[in-house]
Amino acid sequence: MILHASWQGHHHSSKPVLVWLHGFLGTAEDWQEVQHFFTDWPLLGIDLPGHGGSRAQCVDDFDGLCERLTATLHYHQVMHYWLIGYSLGGRIAMYYACRRATAGLCGLVVEAGHPGLSNAAECQARQGVDHRWAQRLCHEPLQQTLTDWYQQPLFAELTLKQRQQLMMTRADSYGPGLAAMLEATSLSRQPNLLPELHQLSVPFYYLCGEWDGKFQRLAQEQQLPLMTVAGAGHNAHRANPAVFASQLIRILRPSA
Repeated sequence: MILHASWQGHHHSSKPVLVWLHGFLGTAEDWQEVQHFFTDWPLLGIDLPGHGGSRAQCVDDFDGLCERLTATLHYHQVMHYWLIGYSLGGRIAMYYACRRATAGLCGLVVEAGHPGLSNAAECQARQGVDHRWAQRLCHEPLQQTLTDWYQQPLFAELTLKQRQQLMMTRADSYGPGLAAMLEATSLSRQPNLLPELHQLSVPFYYLCGEWDGKFQRLAQEQQLPLMTVAGAGHNAHRANPAVFASQLIRILRPSA
């Protein structure tokens, strides 16, 4: 089974395909403002299970998701590619690059994705948090759950208008599908990929908004190859797409 995906940019370019993986609650369309700066590249945006055009799909774990991702790349005849992932999409991109990637992977760009928890107590606590959110997504009105989701400290820099815009964009999402994806790919179920990331044989870059204190500290503490996006918090590519794109252009220039 393949995931829903759509082409943008210069489909028949000889450059590597830029494969975009969105965050939790999002869709491939979330990348469009950044993709406008890469129209001379082949761009493949993928909807993750439970989201967008893949909302009817579900997976059991990271390996099952990676099988779908591989099948999707093969279906679209993607031979050489960069993985670009935000938050959940970044965690999936890291797992894929470390453990399941095909030979054509040219590089990895992660925006504010967690490489993995380091002890059992942290995993147990996170499992409980994600399970409670999943239960709410299944059983409570989606609008109320989204309201509370975007009140989390991670999104503290958002204005009221920005929160409302995000909730309107996500309003037609399917709660049970999101819940299934949240539990299948919970950070509590993700291995700590840090040692493998430091040994990757392809280029790896880590982008983070300057106001995203949590992930700025994480990147510095774990010696990730950090590049900062000015004027942005956790969702840097949405808050400041032009600066995000300029950082990405710097990364990709040798591949052009």
